[in-house]
Amino acid sequence: MAEDTSKSVTRRDAVKTTALAATAAGSLITGAPWIQKVKGANNQIQFGFIGTGSRGQYLLKHLKNVDNGRCMAVCDLYQPNLDKAAEIPGTNPKKFKDYRELLNEKNIDAVLIATPLYMHFPPTRDALMAGKHVFCEKSLVFRPEEIHALRALSNERPKQVVQVGLQRRYSKYYQVAKQMIDKGQLGQVTHVRAQWHRNTFQRDPWNKVVPKDRTDKEQNWRKYREFSGGLTAELASHQIDIADWMFGSHFEYVVGVGGTDYIKDGRDIFDNIQLIYKYPKGQKLIYSSITTSKHLPMFDMSRTEFGEIIIGTQGAIHITVGTDDEPALAMWFKEPELPNASTGAKKENYGAGASLAGTGKGGRAIPIFLDHHKPTEKDSFLASELKYAKLWLYGKGIMMPEEERNPVDVSLESFFDCCKTGKRPLADLEVGLMDSTAVMLSNQSMYEERRVYFNEVDKLKDAKPAAAGAKKA
Repeated sequence: MAEDTSKSVTRRDAVKTTALAATAAGSLITGAPWIQKVKGANNQIQFGFIGTGSRGQYLLKHLKNVDNGRCMAVCDLYQPNLDKAAEIPGTNPKKFKDYRELLNEKNIDAVLIATPLYMHFPPTRDALMAGKHVFCEKSLVFRPEEIHALRALSNERPKQVVQVGLQRRYSKYYQVAKQMIDKGQLGQVTHVRAQWHRNTFQRDPWNKVVPKDRTDKEQNWRKYREFSGGLTAELASHQIDIADWMFGSHFEYVVGVGGTDYIKDGRDIFDNIQLIYKYPKGQKLIYSSITTSKHLPMFDMSRTEFGEIIIGTQGAIHITVGTDDEPALAMWFKEPELPNASTGAKKENYGAGASLAGTGKGGRAIPIFLDHHKPTEKDSFLASELKYAKLWLYGKGIMMPEEERNPVDVSLESFFDCCKTGKRPLADLEVGLMDSTAVMLSNQSMYEERRVYFNEVDKLKDAKPAAAGAKKA
């Protein structure tokens, strides 16, 4: 991706090189959803948090960055997790071990749920029945009958917000990528390649040390099928949702293979999965999750573990949501053009300034710019010069543009905003239910070693509802 920086390139050249990409991509975010902060205690949504293990504590730390919500209560069965969580918000929240007691609190407007996957549905159901808005981590539901039960229950309560924790929907880079697709800038989008690779021989986040007062199934529930959807639910769910969003449809069928081949610790989930999804227009999602290497063949190998490549007939986008320590990134590769048929001369790649052969040699990545990257008349002289300098570095591949805010913070802030305004979340109930359906069908494909069709979910309508409409205990 980077090129020889010894060549003489002026700032004017750099700006000229990057201006095309800035115009083509950065301007696309006009009108993109972005939530303004709500200031003041009177404007805050008062919430309770159910499930304060590792993920719950992570979200509570991010909630400290969000002004339009206030933590009033936390709930967990395990006392050490409950005590740790209560210290995070700085609001002296009440502590509960029974989530139903938390739901009885009249001053709580909304709840956030980060329990183990198999326990997502009961508190979500009961929270809706108690009149609360709900943010639930992905996957939204665990069992087939819960898909239909939660949809029916939520449809009976249209004024209550249900949002699922798929934060890529709240990333500006992913929003711009979708707009580029819709405007035809990638041509016909035919494939998405996605991966989430880890090296559990270095560190296994799903095989934590078991305290004396817990069992392995309580501490490391993700390892067991009775509680967990494995790699598909915990990791692939994010990226299946991206493919659905970018393709604009759900897949027709999935075929996959998985195995418990390398980690022998008593788990019965797969430690590696490979899945192929076929979409209605012939598009494919090709997915891989392994636990033996975290290599990522993207971004000049400067990042590891996870990311997606969106591939079209006129170009491709490399994209990742990043982490707390590593920002979201997006790079655009224009499809190399063939030599001129009449003269045999090579054409230059759009915006890259590099001559390309017809085959074998690709072009340098074009950074995707957002509004905050570009100089404006409102910038001070120093701020403007700094932006120009960064544009030069971006154009040379020395630096990559970064997203202004963590999409996790944006998704949480957006949830509270939706609670106040009644707006529909970007990651709403149907997004969550379709993603959960994909997880279940993907695992079924691997367990049964066969092609599984998306419309097989219709057969699940005859399943006994999981207490939809039942009274809260």
